[in-house]
Amino acid sequence: MLEKLRSLFTIKTRFEAFLVIFGLAQGAAWRGVHYVAEHPGLPGWLLFAACCGAVFIAGGMILDGLAMRRALA
Repeated sequence: MLEKLRSLFTIKTRFEAFLVIFGLAQGAAWRGVHYVAEHPGLPGWLLFAACCGAVFIAGGMILDGLAMRRALA
């Protein structure tokens, strides 16, 4: 039973990985918009860039982990 539940939260294909990355990007962009509104000027834009940069790092790690899992299987 726990194995079935765990498989629901496991990314198995590149398509699923891109959907997760898209969701992360949507959240980061929305958070960045709030940062720009709260901190006008350069600090807000730097926080916006940090949010978007975190998505690039996380997306790369997700795709690398998926490729590693596929190579080991």
